Order: sequence, then C-alpha cells, then structure tokens
Amino acid sequence: MELLNPGVLVTAVSFTGFRLLNGELPRVIRAPSSAQRNPWKWRNIWTSFIHSLLTGSWALLGFYLHPEMAEDLISTHSHFSHSLIAVSIGYFLHDFVDMLQNQKLHQSWELLFHHTVVITCFGISLLLHRYIGFSVVALLVEVNSIFLHLRQILLMANLLKTTLYRLNSLLNLGTYVIFRISTLAWMTRWLVLNRENIPLLTYTVGSVGMAIMTVMNIVLFYRLLRSDFLKSARDPQREKEK
Repeated sequence: MELLNPGVLVTAVSFTGFRLLNGELPRVIRAPSSAQRNPWKWRNIWTSFIHSLLTGSWALLGFYLHPEMAEDLISTHSHFSHSLIAVSIGYFLHDFVDMLQNQKLHQSWELLFHHTVVITCFGISLLLHRYIGFSVVALLVEVNSIFLHLRQILLMANLLKTTLYRLNSLLNLGTYVIFRISTLAWMTRWLVLNRENIPLLTYTVGSVGMAIMTVMNIVLFYRLLRSDFLKSARDPQREKEK
C-alpha cells in the first residue's frame, strides 16, 4: 500500500478547494433575509449542494464511460473514478471540520458519524486501489442529495409554498427511492454475494458501514415523508374539522 499515492494529493487539493469555496460563497450567493440569522448553515448547504451536483454527475459519467467497472467492482477502475473518490473524501473532510468549528455537537453528531464512516470506507478504497467501483456505486446516492440539499435551500429561502418546492419534493422522494434506498439495498446484496472475495476486515468495515447507512436513511426517509407529504395531507383535513 502506497500512502503517498496521487489519490492522497487529490484529496488534499479537494479539501483545500472546498474550504476556499465555502469561504467565497457569501460573496457569490447572497443569503436572503430569511436565512441571514444562520449564514453558516446557508453557506454549508450550498457547498454540500455543489458537491452533490459534481460527484453525482461524476459517478453516473464514470459508469457510462467505463461500463466494465460495473462487472468488477473490486479491482477494475479508471483514474477518472479513482479521482472521484479522492475528491469526495476531500469534501467530507472539509464538511467534518466545518461542522466541528461552527455547530454544537448535539446538533451535528449524526452527520459527523456519517462522515466518519464514509471517510473510513472511501479511504480504504483509495489507498488500496480496490473497491473503487463499489465506492462509485455508493456515490450514486449523491444524485438524490442534489434534491435533498435544494430542499434545504428552498426552506431557508422561505419558498415552502412555491411550485418549485413541490416539484423538488416529488423529485427528492423519487430519487431517494431509486438512488439511495435501492442503491444501498443493492450494495448490501453485493457484499453478501461476494463475501468470499473480500478480506474479513474489509468485509466487516463495509458491512457495519452499510448497516449504519441503511438505518440512517430509513429514518431520514420517514422524516421527509412526514414533513413534505403526510403533514400536507393532514393540514386540509384539520381545516375541514375546524
């Protein structure tokens, strides 16, 4: 294992780039009055949105350009996909540091825990030059994160009752099922089927990571469903009862 491989350099550049981007965003995208009471969160969500847009598209393009990677998620990969993992680790490291600096632990512990799992799993893949394809599959969830972060942006901009918010809610829920829940289920199945081809330590880390991600995403799905659909369905009924 080569510790100072090019992927580590790309990760460092990515970390620095996202730190700079995060600092410059207030000059480029001004926070509306409804978001000015929490400028850090506004800046943080926009940075996350840009990461999702970049890596979600990159993951899809990676499989499109190198379809053979889908047939061998362990050892087959391209420099293009290896760089994607490095860039994503850089972002998660930045976001981890950003939350530690600007948010109280009881508000961010879930995301900090999530980022720790992702950085660990992606880091193993990056350094070993193995399981890159599997990691790229994991990054397909960022396609959904585009709409998930856009939802937060619209909420902070006080655009809850707009057509754009309702359209985004539908796209968010649809892509959540396709790119998050289905992807995680497929990844879990792949781990089980390929148990004999994976070292015990790597298999254990991967399995624990998948279990944690599955629970977290089921909880988040319920919260989204309750907030954007079940709640809106109950409100008219309450109006009738009045």
